[in-house]
Amino acid sequence: VDRTPVWMMRQAGRHIKEYRDLCKKYPTFRQRSEIPEVAVEVSLQPWRNYQTDGCILFSDILTPLPGVGLEFTIDEKVGPVMEPIRSYDDLKKMHKIDPSSAAPFVAETLKILREEVGPETAVLGFVGCPYTLATYIVEGKTSKEYLEIKKMAFNEPDLLHSILKNLAESISDYALYQIENGAQLIQIFDSWAGHLSPRDYDEFAAPYQKMILNKIKEAHPEIPTVTYIKHSGALIERVAATGVDVVSLDWTVDMAEGRERIRKSREANGLDGPGGVQGNLDPGILYANHDTIKERTEEILRKAGPTGHVMNLGHGIEATTPEENAKFFVETVRNFRHET
Repeated sequence: VDRTPVWMMRQAGRHIKEYRDLCKKYPTFRQRSEIPEVAVEVSLQPWRNYQTDGCILFSDILTPLPGVGLEFTIDEKVGPVMEPIRSYDDLKKMHKIDPSSAAPFVAETLKILREEVGPETAVLGFVGCPYTLATYIVEGKTSKEYLEIKKMAFNEPDLLHSILKNLAESISDYALYQIENGAQLIQIFDSWAGHLSPRDYDEFAAPYQKMILNKIKEAHPEIPTVTYIKHSGALIERVAATGVDVVSLDWTVDMAEGRERIRKSREANGLDGPGGVQGNLDPGILYANHDTIKERTEEILRKAGPTGHVMNLGHGIEATTPEENAKFFVETVRNFRHET
């Protein structure tokens, strides 16, 4: 392309003043993400304000969990909280999802977004991967060390595999449901798989990512897929080997080196083409002056080249990022032209 497309992970939400104002009327995250007209408005805010090329559904990776029998609440300070699953008895709570009864609001939101944004903008859907969802389910909340899930992985691996398989089946159906209702791309987040050793990634994360990716490709080969894992520098080859269309790099990897590692891994695994890449500006750069933002952004654009790159941050935008800097970042990408 002449111009690389751009959007930002977590672009809808806390860094935008209109969103913070909306929080006064709708104080809980679940209200904001599960009332369709509110979720639509929040999804559209960054698209309207910055003209991003992607408009991502405002939701959460945990949104489908009540549909598999696992209720949760989101504490505005602590984050998600739920009754943990730590035994085969607890596992009996889980059942297969029926997305149309579990998350009808997601379908409604996606349909409206497709009408609102028009053909120039892609409507992006997303799901959480089984390992990352399991960290919340086994820990019962967010964690820094992930000791409960690691204890289960090393002491009762069959129990963890049962949880992961259950999740993979339901999350695949939930991803297809998003596509059927208007999502034009699915990004899968295995955010916490970067805490695994390569051996454990191969056992507890990659197979379940592949289950979801394969289900999407079987039913909708035309829909692009993206995988994002935070702190995934050591795992890039393994992520590329799952066959995902686009690997979203975090900021700890040089873009040119990341592209080359993805290309080599795909070639070694018999996959067609060099693969796409997304990312990977350090979100912290958006606190810098405009000259620095421009210089760092254009460096990534040049290293990635004109083919198969979606510009993004290397992680979600931080809540205290100045809106004018987010806007300047998107404008920098929109104004940049690759030399032909």
